[in-house]
Amino acid sequence: DIELSERLETIETRAFIGCERLQRIVIPLKRNLFSLDRLFYLDRLRRKYKQFDGCDQLKTVDLVGGAHTKTVASFHMESWRTEVISEINRINQVLLNTPAYDKADEIGQWMDSVIDKMNRFRAKHYRYVKEAITLLELALWKAKHGEKEEESVEERAKKAKVDTASARKERRITCGADTVIKNVLPFLELK
Repeated sequence: DIELSERLETIETRAFIGCERLQRIVIPLKRNLFSLDRLFYLDRLRRKYKQFDGCDQLKTVDLVGGAHTKTVASFHMESWRTEVISEINRINQVLLNTPAYDKADEIGQWMDSVIDKMNRFRAKHYRYVKEAITLLELALWKAKHGEKEEESVEERAKKAKVDTASARKERRITCGADTVIKNVLPFLELK
């Protein structure tokens, strides 16, 4: 078994070539972790990566660090969490039937797939948060605006000779949404 640091930037080509007893490796989840084989275009099998050539026993890949775990756990939709966890676990099923010379390519594609799924759900999360904040702000504004709506707005408009739109704008500013949203957002952020 080999456990690599979360700070690792690159695994060079042929880094583990011929490690016949290697069964498990723990690596960071990073795009372009494997350096491309310089002779890729001459390889008749068209393999991009050759980090694990000869590692016939490699059957398990785990991810080091907790950043991906925290992010997945903070997704608000259980279906998103389930889908990403399933994708993370998929590699260990695939490696069972993958020839040693294809393992690095398979792992590289898998990492890209996991990262893409996480990014897609992260983007969806932020869209939902933005929509929810907009609705929260509108609800707060309406609640504040609803207080003494008819009397207050029209009386103040007449007294101050200010139009109704200005009074509504003032209510929007003074409804407290900026304070509420500032205190709600930390609970909705991804980790």
